[in-house]
Amino acid sequence: MSEPLLKDLGRTLARPIGKSERARARLYLLDWLACVAGARRSEAAGVARAISDKGWERATYLGNVLEMDDVHRTALLHPGPVVWPAALSDPAAGMDQALDAGIRSYEAMIAVGAAMGAHHYAHWHPTATMGVLGACAATGSLLGFGSEQYAQALGNAASVAGGLWHMRHDDVLTKQWHIYHSVRTGREAALHVHHGATGPQALLEGPQGLFAAMTDAPGTLRTAGDGWLIEEVSFKPFAACRHTHPAIDAAMELRKEGRLAAPFEVETFADALRFCDRPDPGNELEAKFSLQHAVAVVAGGREAEPEDFTHEAIAALAPLRAKVSVREDPAITVRYPAHFGARVNGYELVDTLGDPERPVEPARVVAKMESLAKWGGLSGREVERAVELAVEGDDVQALSAMLTEWTR
Repeated sequence: MSEPLLKDLGRTLARPIGKSERARARLYLLDWLACVAGARRSEAAGVARAISDKGWERATYLGNVLEMDDVHRTALLHPGPVVWPAALSDPAAGMDQALDAGIRSYEAMIAVGAAMGAHHYAHWHPTATMGVLGACAATGSLLGFGSEQYAQALGNAASVAGGLWHMRHDDVLTKQWHIYHSVRTGREAALHVHHGATGPQALLEGPQGLFAAMTDAPGTLRTAGDGWLIEEVSFKPFAACRHTHPAIDAAMELRKEGRLAAPFEVETFADALRFCDRPDPGNELEAKFSLQHAVAVVAGGREAEPEDFTHEAIAALAPLRAKVSVREDPAITVRYPAHFGARVNGYELVDTLGDPERPVEPARVVAKMESLAKWGGLSGREVERAVELAVEGDDVQALSAMLTEWTR
């Protein structure tokens, strides 16, 4: 009989982590801080202030508001909003401890998330369902777990995984609540095992386990060999759903060449249409999930920043949006989700800016921090502070204090 999958994952998580991985993780930390900074004045921020007096916990409500959070393509989830609140939840930890917790959190979410498949993504919000595993792994790392403790705690965390996509049909804060719930629940799963609770190590593949309940064709757990899966995570340069990014990117390339002209014909993968075929968005959230609006933003000479998806922008771009048509190209769908691609007016991109194949430079992440901090009402000095603490610093307590001030 083969050993439980979580036992193997537990061994992976218990491996030591090197300096190069920590250096990479610092960029993802800064990227998440940028997302939090940009959401400070959102409706979700009011809820965040009410639920907690801790900066890292308030930030669970802010990291995915702007739709600029990082993404893993084949797992179809956004790790950062879950990873970093959990990794920073112990202000007494050193920076290396927090970064290691973050790297292990990415690993757990992606390893299992990549095995869940299209049926899961059609109904479940993977950032939420896999988020409990990520928060559990991060907390276990902070507690100094060995492989057996990881396996037990992940079994308990996965036993209560949840989060349905239905909230997409309403203009609500359920998506933010999912992150808060995942972080809190995953942390509790690890803490309970730390104090002696036990958990089912075959929870993934068991007859009444996660795979049986949530997917119709489970794959194998994702692995990076001797490396770590954080290396595969994409940055999001545009303030919209990731499914719109290939079309935005292609349209921007055409604009750069002076060849972006109406009518605008967009061909892309099926999930992009399933989530983002919205010719007439009625609010900011719908605009961020609208291929038509995304292309109109670029055609209107804008840069796909948060201000380009407001009610004012929705009204201003209506004439351009009416000139955008969208359809599936089966050939692009076949390459998805390993490649997020699109074709605009015949110009095709196989991979999108921010993916490992087309990486953004660290300076671009800093620029994102500057842009979103300004949108969130923070000064240039706060940008410098965030960059210094995330990229060079060794003071988790100072990071936590900064988050508390930002979300006050």
